[in-house]
Amino acid sequence: MQQLTASTTYAPARRVDLAQTLSPLRRGAGDPTFRADATGIWRTQHTPHGPVTLHLAPEAGAVRATAWGPGAQWAIAGVPELLGAGDHWDDLDVTASPLLADSLRRNPGLRLPRTALVFEALLAAVLEQKVTSIEARRAWRYLLTRYGDEPPGPAPAGMRVFPSSDVWRRVPSWEWHKAGVGPQRADTVMRVASVASSLERTLDLGRGGPEVERRLRSIVGVGVWTAAETMQRAHGDADSPSVGDYHLPALVGWALIGKPVDDDGMLELLEPWRGHRQRVMRLITASGFAKPKFGPRMTIQDHRAN
Repeated sequence: MQQLTASTTYAPARRVDLAQTLSPLRRGAGDPTFRADATGIWRTQHTPHGPVTLHLAPEAGAVRATAWGPGAQWAIAGVPELLGAGDHWDDLDVTASPLLADSLRRNPGLRLPRTALVFEALLAAVLEQKVTSIEARRAWRYLLTRYGDEPPGPAPAGMRVFPSSDVWRRVPSWEWHKAGVGPQRADTVMRVASVASSLERTLDLGRGGPEVERRLRSIVGVGVWTAAETMQRAHGDADSPSVGDYHLPALVGWALIGKPVDDDGMLELLEPWRGHRQRVMRLITASGFAKPKFGPRMTIQDHRAN
């Protein structure tokens, strides 16, 4: 593979916390596409121009970005948006909530990332549908390790590049079974992979919104939760709460009013911050708040045993 290299120093107008900003892109501690070490953060990507390894390191109020591989120039050009350029928090008023106000004060470097990689974000979200994070991360790790390419450049050992849509379409049924992915999700992945090239065109419509959601949900098996999870990461959507999530409504309810709520109750609580609802969600999680631990837990299913 041709080892192309590109680099830049990105000096954002406002502080960016790399770990906080990029944390939604990490699918568990064993994610083969993401690694944090003493030098900074490593991320592999399958860009429109080919695979790339991207390294991001804090450097005196800036971020030093270096990329290797055919997609190096594309990755470097996307660093500002990956780190929250265009994500404007100025008109977010959270003074009515002591918890949110305190979280905003304590997390000045929190930004919403925009990867501009819709297929990757959508496929990962499909793997996370209606299963626990343990199951989803196990499937992601297995499939990426099994089918992902070796990354270009000096990526840490064990990292892999997200496969192309052609590779995903060739994954046999028994491999989905080994990964613990049931037939319904596997079929949805195949449908997503078959329209992968058209997914990236939704980026031309901006940072998410109703039309982007409509286009994503036109794929059978992609619902409101999956579309929201995709737009949050690929488009940098600041107003896409994950309706249908097993844990989030209760978390929002306990954080904002001291009791659990359902999806409708969550949307009602978030309504005063319409336009910023995903930012509010990130502030809640960044606050360190944890809801009381009682009640039924979601069952971990093992489709491999079926």
